[in-house]
Amino acid sequence: MTDTHLEPHKPSPIVTRSMDDPTATDAISPLDNDPPSTATRKRSHIIPANGHHRGASEPVDAAALTQALHGVEGEAQSRERTPVGSPSRKRQRIYGDRFIPNREGRDLQASFSLIPDIPSPATPSKSKNRTPHGELHFQKTEEANRTFSTVLRQGVFGSTVPQPTPPHLSPDAAFSPTSHSTTINDPSRARTPPSNHTSTSLAPASLTPSTPHKNMFTYMSPQHHRNGSSRLTPHGTPGSRRSQRGPNMDPTSDLYSTSPIHFDSQRLLLSPKKTPRAVSKVPFKVLDAPDLADDFYLNLVDWGSSNNLGVGLGSCVFMWNSGTGKVTKLCDLQDDIVTSVSWIQRGSHVSIGTSKGLVQIWDAERCRRLRTMTGHTARVGALAWNDHILSSGSRDRSILHRDVRQPDQWLRKLTGHKQEVCGLRWNAEDGQLASGGNDNQLMVWDKLNANPLWKLTNHTAAVKAIAWSPHQHHLLASGGGTADRRIKFWNTQTGTCVNEIDTGSQVCNLAWSKNSNELVSTHGFSQNQIVVWKYPSMTQVASLTGHTYRVLYLAMSPDGQTVVTGAGDETLRFWKCFNKRERNGIGGEGVGSRMEQWSTIR
Repeated sequence: MTDTHLEPHKPSPIVTRSMDDPTATDAISPLDNDPPSTATRKRSHIIPANGHHRGASEPVDAAALTQALHGVEGEAQSRERTPVGSPSRKRQRIYGDRFIPNREGRDLQASFSLIPDIPSPATPSKSKNRTPHGELHFQKTEEANRTFSTVLRQGVFGSTVPQPTPPHLSPDAAFSPTSHSTTINDPSRARTPPSNHTSTSLAPASLTPSTPHKNMFTYMSPQHHRNGSSRLTPHGTPGSRRSQRGPNMDPTSDLYSTSPIHFDSQRLLLSPKKTPRAVSKVPFKVLDAPDLADDFYLNLVDWGSSNNLGVGLGSCVFMWNSGTGKVTKLCDLQDDIVTSVSWIQRGSHVSIGTSKGLVQIWDAERCRRLRTMTGHTARVGALAWNDHILSSGSRDRSILHRDVRQPDQWLRKLTGHKQEVCGLRWNAEDGQLASGGNDNQLMVWDKLNANPLWKLTNHTAAVKAIAWSPHQHHLLASGGGTADRRIKFWNTQTGTCVNEIDTGSQVCNLAWSKNSNELVSTHGFSQNQIVVWKYPSMTQVASLTGHTYRVLYLAMSPDGQTVVTGAGDETLRFWKCFNKRERNGIGGEGVGSRMEQWSTIR
């Protein structure tokens, strides 16, 4: 008997030899139901037909065996063969020699835009170069959103759907209570005009309005509208009789337009757009200010109408002329320290408060001291002018009104604060004085009255930042310290807070723009930034950084374009934050004061 070894993927046939014809052979295929063996080798035995083993001396017919093997291989190749050793792994099926993508039913542009932006190590990420939200790109985004909404509304609805109107301007009263309207006791939602004025029953106000009865994709022929017909004729259907309307001679009609956008929308898109105002993030000038005190309760920087900047440094006061760039030393107090500096509204007189409670008035042109006034028992950290009235706030918790024309030291004494007075501002038009103190109180005084008009206790930290709006009467802005971090806006006629915003950091100073309805604020802990805000939306126009200490001092140039900031890092930085005043006296979006429109002769 001879042993024949075969590969496992080639099943071995059983060859039988007939006793009648020794040369005849029959090939029997293995059963299809037999699973492949996991063994690496399979031994097949050649068995005689009578069931007895053939002797080893009897040879095997090689031709018959080869013929039988070829037949078995042909049948095995037609089946799907499973690799041996990995019965659980399926064989990969190949359907063709190449793959042609099918583009039908697939938006390639949308798929490409959804690919995540994963830059290579050599390519910097785009997110690092993005402009912070709420600044220049915010204005562009808001303008683009408004334009898109307008074009979409005109393209879909035309002029049939009005804009949402405020409650006090809602024209709902003009319509019959029984008309079809999508605004049912809800003036904040946009109305769909009624298709008719017939009496119908309305759904409850709590339910969502259903689709209006009017078909928005049909129109009424002008001729039929004049005849009172209510039949709607679809555009381009044979039912519309052109002979009654006559030829359309309007060149702006959609019939002659090659654009899918309506003419009104084209005119809107082609109209000149207002360019968003860009504020430089870099100061155009930086001055060294050695010995500039890092004290939240002091006011050491002020810009006068004569274009001179006054700065208190230690025991001295220096002046810097913006036109010539010349620096002049005004005074040296020798045995005292400067705690506040304030220029008169018109003229060259400057007042100086000291740590000993004195108030001095100097003539800046002649560098000569005019007078020294007493009255306070502690340092004078706040000064404010109202024509010939000079008001001073002190650490002794009192406010003194002084008439510089009279020889008396003070005219009226105000006692309302329980701690140091650190903020003081006059509203010359309305005759009101606002004072802020370390007791977290903001007080409003009417003219020279000894009793406060309003005591506002909403702040939770010291109130130093105070500013009156030059564009709206009785509008006062105030900012709180580290524990408060909020800017609040007050109506001093009613004593109510009309608006507020959390800035996220200590508010050190506030100043309104003279040319637009905007204001600038300086901050301390923890970001040390200068922020330009648009009022009343209180969106950030710009956020300026550069100081390494709290930005404790702020002053604005006489033309209203430049602001100067000072900090404990002993530097003064000049920023161009606002545009020029327009020729009509009203700049930007502001309303202007009563006399601003008469300030320009020609």
